[in-house]
Amino acid sequence: MNYTLHQLRIFQKVAETLSITKAAEALYLTQPAVSIQLKNFLSQFEIPLLEVVQKRIYLTEFGREIALAADKILSEVDAIQVRMHSYQGRLSGRLKLSAVSTGKYIAPYFAADFMKGHPEVELSMDVTNKTQVITSLERNEVDFSLVSVLPSHLRIEKAPLMLNKLFLVGKADHPFQEARYDKRIFEQIPLIYREDGSGTRHVMEQFIRKNNISVHLKMELTSNEAVKQAVLAGLGYSIMPLIGIKNELLQQQLRIIPVKGFPIVSTWYLIWLKDKQLSPVAKAYRDFVLAEKQRIMEEQFKWYETF
Repeated sequence: MNYTLHQLRIFQKVAETLSITKAAEALYLTQPAVSIQLKNFLSQFEIPLLEVVQKRIYLTEFGREIALAADKILSEVDAIQVRMHSYQGRLSGRLKLSAVSTGKYIAPYFAADFMKGHPEVELSMDVTNKTQVITSLERNEVDFSLVSVLPSHLRIEKAPLMLNKLFLVGKADHPFQEARYDKRIFEQIPLIYREDGSGTRHVMEQFIRKNNISVHLKMELTSNEAVKQAVLAGLGYSIMPLIGIKNELLQQQLRIIPVKGFPIVSTWYLIWLKDKQLSPVAKAYRDFVLAEKQRIMEEQFKWYETF
């Protein structure tokens, strides 16, 4: 056999994601490049590692064993790099984050200066819904998660970052003239929801139950961006995080509808498992966030206070 570490890393990522597209995105490679290297790697084994059923990739039993071996080999390779750089007084390694979908608007700002200060560090960030984010943390697949709803079943450490404000939002040209509406407005408008498992939906439903509000569910969509586009198209209204609609508000494409009890406010937290042995990179990042979060909020999110 004559496979390379590059091919082994590609196989590991395909085995993890069961998707060439997702593996390519995670490794910052093109799909054809991943496909070619994967094919060259697989051709060196007489027993199949993968099988494709109805266009979906599955690991064979032997493939699972090779994937576990690949994890161990690549972990040792990464450890060698870390040890070498530590002798040189440089911080290196991989920082793994997961963030809820609304967190994509803030997470990069809480990582940018850290990454600039440590060019040997690699950042891996997975943006998905709350359920998947908590699952990745529980499985110890990431160092930190960015969430707005804390998991009740995990023992965690947490660092509050900033407030998450949610408003009732509609298309800018819709005729709402009153200075402030009460909860009966929800009986008159079609409401667009995020999918089950979303932190935004969790906060919405919690508010609706607490206030005994009757709502007219119009549709359910799987991302805040999809919800925003539906609202822009005039398909309905939604309770949306302010952080994701700044440009549309400034361009007067969307408008905040003033409702008693709004905004709904939660908090974004950076969380990590309480008993997790943080790597040197993870420890350095945690310390950076704790020391610099106030400065970052003042520099990057001053506009947030005007709403």
